[in-house]
Amino acid sequence: MNQRMPAEWAAHEACLMVWPTRASLWGPAFEAAKQQYAAVARAISAFEPVIMIAAPGLADEARSICGAATAADTADTSDGHGHGHGHGHGHGIEVVELPADDSWLRDSGPIFAYDEHGDRVGVDFRFNAWGEKHYPWTADDKLASLLLDRLGTRRVHSSMILEGGAITVDGEGTLITTEQCLLHRNRNPRMSRTEIEDELKRRLGVEKVIWLPYGGLEDTETDGHVDGVAAYVAPAKVVVSLPEDPAHPDYARMRANLAVLEASTDARGRALEIVVLPQTTYGEVAGTPVEVGYLNFYLANGGCVVPVSGGPEDEAALAVLASALPGRTVVGVPTPVLAYGGGGIHCITQQLPARREDLTA
Repeated sequence: MNQRMPAEWAAHEACLMVWPTRASLWGPAFEAAKQQYAAVARAISAFEPVIMIAAPGLADEARSICGAATAADTADTSDGHGHGHGHGHGHGIEVVELPADDSWLRDSGPIFAYDEHGDRVGVDFRFNAWGEKHYPWTADDKLASLLLDRLGTRRVHSSMILEGGAITVDGEGTLITTEQCLLHRNRNPRMSRTEIEDELKRRLGVEKVIWLPYGGLEDTETDGHVDGVAAYVAPAKVVVSLPEDPAHPDYARMRANLAVLEASTDARGRALEIVVLPQTTYGEVAGTPVEVGYLNFYLANGGCVVPVSGGPEDEAALAVLASALPGRTVVGVPTPVLAYGGGGIHCITQQLPARREDLTA
């Protein structure tokens, strides 16, 4: 294999994001979306630097709303999270201008890996706005290439359509995805399941793919990305969504996913330790009820930044994640507007793995 994607808990150089730009997606919640993107960026900047991409003409707005990374609202999450930066000042939020259609970089941006020499590369899968759901998407399909040029990172091209939110990896040869998304006819209709697996193996250093049958039933925006239902948090350790309410649309579906995981071993032959996240929570945005998915979190250096609703269910969900992530500070950021737009914190972020020389320094 030529390259391997590291796990999300591996060391990061920075977190990459894109500033909200598609006003038609957010409608009456557009300004609120900007505020919540900024809140997420500030929370992550307590743990690692953030690079915020802004469409041309929006950089000043992004800088203004995000504010200084040393603002008081990052200080309370930056003390004592145990990765060597607990000085209370956080890291910077750098804003760079590049053309973009939308603001879900997990899906439109590159997926980073290390090549056979240990050098960082960016795999540029094709992007078609989640099955041609939003026009235009031309700039987003080109964004990975432009961003890699900006970062000075070698580009590896793939002609397969793939969004980063559709996969979760352990960095040791195992990838988990959903049949609901990757086999959807609006992505790669000419590719068989085996051909899709082969391309994941070739580009991301995967040796074994675990196929969950389902993403979220109501996740019509992404056709059931795995980052709404399951996430690797350590080798052979997976957090899964398992709603407690029998009336929840995913009650039976998530139990079917659980059964697959319980029967699976990873690429190294290990059974999986499964952490159940039973809580779900709802908010309301622009008169619309939205489900805020706790599982759509971002693992930062020494931290975990989690979408919350501000409701009573938050505390228990954050406690489950804190228990599952020893040594990390778990921080909740209210993001119902992200859910209104079709995603969560994981969807709007992409980790930039540390360079080889930084890992060995």
